[in-house]
Amino acid sequence: MMNPAEFANIANSEQNFWWYRGMRNIMFGLLDPVVQGRRVNLALEAGCGTGHFAQALAARYGWPMVPLDLGWEGLSFGRRMGIDRLLLADICAIPCASASFDALISMDVIVHLPRGQEDRPMREFARVLKPGGLFVIRVSALDILRSHHSQFAQERQRFTRSRLLRLTESHGIRPLRCTYANSMLLPVALAKFRIWEPLSGQQPSSGVAPVPAWLDTLLYTPLAIESAALKAGLNLPIGQSIILIGEKV
Repeated sequence: MMNPAEFANIANSEQNFWWYRGMRNIMFGLLDPVVQGRRVNLALEAGCGTGHFAQALAARYGWPMVPLDLGWEGLSFGRRMGIDRLLLADICAIPCASASFDALISMDVIVHLPRGQEDRPMREFARVLKPGGLFVIRVSALDILRSHHSQFAQERQRFTRSRLLRLTESHGIRPLRCTYANSMLLPVALAKFRIWEPLSGQQPSSGVAPVPAWLDTLLYTPLAIESAALKAGLNLPIGQSIILIGEKV
């Protein structure tokens, strides 16, 4: 489970912070062509945090959403935003009937389980998803990118593209698209996480905090460029996140 202290930071930042804006645009750029003509009567966001992204999906695609999270701290922010159907539950034991959902989305959630336990939520994801249902997952990439923020958020593992593909395919998910993302800022991330943070001696802390407007724009721009490239069909060979879109066989 994610550090409960991080929910307040997320709630204060996910609307306008450069990373959230950029990664939303990347996700929508990947999803837009896939969802055309696809009927979604009910979608689950497994590990929704505050529910903000579930709300964004409902607004963009008209999907009726069920936002689920184990942390009541995050769901309490969703309740204040007026988000409906919030579900307090564990992604490893989803309290819904098999084949309940036409789409399932999980953003940066299974990374909070210890390595070796990722099959538990994947088994549940596959169970509650209808045959032919849309599956969308994003995970943190590459162990070398583990940072002070990773430690603070209680991230337990990171993935490679090949390991994520093996995991999803072993549970009956056929991949439609799988790519790294947040790639252009990789040199900056490596310098910060592998050089600056070890030398600074600082304790793990949240990396979700407001920055000056000029810096926010500077950091957002590479994500905007990536969004356009990914929307045009280019897959990125390395990056800080991995996004997989598939469907249940």
